[in-house]
Parts: sequence; C-alpha cells; structure tokens
Amino acid sequence: MGTLREGPLHAALKRWYAEEGDLVEEPVDGFVIDLVRDGVLIEIQTRGFASMARKLGMLLADHPVRVVHPIAVDRWIVKVDDDGVVTSRRRSPKHGVPADVFGELVGVTAHLAHPGLTVELVLTREEELRRHEPGRAWRRGGWVVQERRLVEVVDRVVVGGPAGWSSLLPADLPDPFTTADLAEQLGRPRRLGQQMAYCLRHAGVLVAVGKRGGAVLHAVTR
Repeated sequence: MGTLREGPLHAALKRWYAEEGDLVEEPVDGFVIDLVRDGVLIEIQTRGFASMARKLGMLLADHPVRVVHPIAVDRWIVKVDDDGVVTSRRRSPKHGVPADVFGELVGVTAHLAHPGLTVELVLTREEELRRHEPGRAWRRGGWVVQERRLVEVVDRVVVGGPAGWSSLLPADLPDPFTTADLAEQLGRPRRLGQQMAYCLRHAGVLVAVGKRGGAVLHAVTR
C-alpha cells in the first residue's frame, strides 16, 4: 500500500476498502488516486472536502469518482503524555450520523449534481489521540488532536444522484420546511440544517418555495 502523506485513519480505511485487483496510489490525469477499481476512481477523504474541489472537478470530467468518508458513530478520546503513554481514555458523548457529511460537502457543492459522483459514508468507531500543547486549542484546554485511528467499521451508506441525496432527509419533515425544522428532525444544530439545505439545493434535491417570517421554506423536488 502507498502511504502518500496519509494519517493512520486514512491508511486503515484504504486497507479496509481495497480489494484484490485494485490499483493503489495510481497516477491519473496528473493526480495520485488512492484506489482505482474497474475504471472508478476511489478517494478516501477523512476531512477537508474543500481542498479537493479542483481535483474533483477535473477528474469528474472524464471519470466516475467515489469519495469515501468516515463518520464516527462512536469515538474514544485518548490522552497521551509527551512520551506517548496513554493517561486516560473515555468515550465521547457525541455520536455521528450520516447527515454530518454536509458540514464537509459545502466545499464541493458545484459537483454534487454530477452523475459521475458518488459518496460512500463509512460509519465507524474511532479513537482520537490528543496531546497537551499549552497555548494551542484553547477551547479544549490545550489538548490538540494528534491523529485518528480506526477501531471498527459498523456500516456503510452510498449516496449519489437526487434519489441518493434525498435519502438522507428525515422521514417526518413537514412540507414545506425550514432549516430549523430540518435541524430539529436530525437532532443537530441549526447550522447543520442550513448546510444540508444549501448542499441539497445544489444537488437538485431541494428548491426554495417561499418564506415563513424571515426563514426560507424548502420543498423536495418532484
């Protein structure tokens, strides 16, 4: 396996995802692709979708692309000292859901309606290693995330095209609905509801149909 500038989580997901016959770290159109399988370009993207926007646009011009992204449904926070010795390990109260991907997808909205793009959400259990570095990460008291490690793959969800993207919408949304309604149904902050609606408009799944007070009303395209 190639390990071109990749962290432990990226490397572990690539090992887990790879199948016999895949081309690994394969040069394509001036880029190095994680895996190529039967002509499909597979990129493992653990975060920072915006950084791949240009690359994604150029590759989609001539190739189908699948972006594999982990969502941690369970995470353990592991603190280590300067020698790398574990000092504590606790389970985070936060649990990821597939819709969390929209916080990343806002960086690549121009490509969400492209028929050659699919996104595979890998639901995982992970460890997040943190080391104390005074003066940094003040919101976490100086505890800086050093790396993420894969513990287990729980499930996978493949989305793409209008039907795939719309499958991530909650089943009991009112019609029409606001981003506040969306966030409430997801059990997530309003910001994620706004990001999701923004992305789904670009994907051709939602359309603005009016306003309720100062809030935009959305409906699913038919």
